[in-house]
Amino acid sequence: MATQPAQPLQFQKPKKSFIRRFAPDHSQRARHIVQGLFLLLNGWLGLQFYLWTRYFERGGTGFLVSRPAGVEGWLPIAGLMNTKYLLLTGHVLQIHPAAMFLFIGFMLMSLLMKKAFCSWLCPVGTFSEFLWKFGRRIFGRNLRLPRWFDIPLRGLKYVLLGLFVAVIGVMSAAALEDFMATPYGLVADVKMLNFFRDIGLTAAIVIGLLMLLSALVQNFWCRYLCPYGALMGIASLLSPVKIRRDKDACIDCGKCAKACPAGIQVDKLVQIRTVECTGCMECVAACSTQDALQFALPPRRADTLTERWRRRVITPLAFCAVLAYIFFGVVLFARATNHWQTNLPQSIYMQLVPRANQLTHPGM
Repeated sequence: MATQPAQPLQFQKPKKSFIRRFAPDHSQRARHIVQGLFLLLNGWLGLQFYLWTRYFERGGTGFLVSRPAGVEGWLPIAGLMNTKYLLLTGHVLQIHPAAMFLFIGFMLMSLLMKKAFCSWLCPVGTFSEFLWKFGRRIFGRNLRLPRWFDIPLRGLKYVLLGLFVAVIGVMSAAALEDFMATPYGLVADVKMLNFFRDIGLTAAIVIGLLMLLSALVQNFWCRYLCPYGALMGIASLLSPVKIRRDKDACIDCGKCAKACPAGIQVDKLVQIRTVECTGCMECVAACSTQDALQFALPPRRADTLTERWRRRVITPLAFCAVLAYIFFGVVLFARATNHWQTNLPQSIYMQLVPRANQLTHPGM
């Protein structure tokens, strides 16, 4: 009796299927907690700074609270100028030194963890996110500008960044020091506060228009106009941590691309290198497939025999720990080296704070 020849074994690649996560994703809960805590911190600093300002505006009557140096985080231009002065001279300017240390800390976050400051810490970014989510609830969707208009519009923030860098870039160390020592430089923080306290009609209309556009278009200010975010985006290109997609595990559902506030085509890329990625992990939270999308360091070889590679995933807890370590580490270092507070005599503040609105930029 004839026997059939043995058929060679055939292995077929399993078809992709929807595989739910074995563990829930907590990245957005962690991010929202960090955003809330940083908002509370900024609110406390703002209130304390307001009370400090009012003491001098009233001629020294009432209760004097200490000036919160952390408010200088709202002076990124001063931070950039002081950083250049440090690089040129090796010394720290005593006017708004906290601005420099916070600037360095936020840039360090970008170098290590993408533009994490923008989506995890920045109060403006948090408010912008609230606006576009509110707009989506009211209008049912957010607008996506066409690519031919979106890309040139994104260039505006780099133009603004270039103007600031060009002006500061030509200043010598002596010019930087002289500028900070001017009455305008000494109370730049008070002038910033007064801008919002005594806001004019034109400024109110512009801010109102930006709020409306932010409700219609996701992160309008951050995406198109923020020079601070532009600088952090450039620094984030050096970050070793990126959103990485496993092509074999991916089921091509497109949920990640739809969830991305920056409009990045996450489902078409293996790793996200773009300056627009803020590390918000919304795409990771939206992914329904186990390990298809992760925020991770470059993979390393786990077994040289099978040539398998293993990802080093950054968990939300680890992400928060890195941000906290950088932020508190920079603040504690500045305090320990006595480079945190702007130590000026009260008599100078008594002269300058009440007439801060009358002080003009030295270049004007």
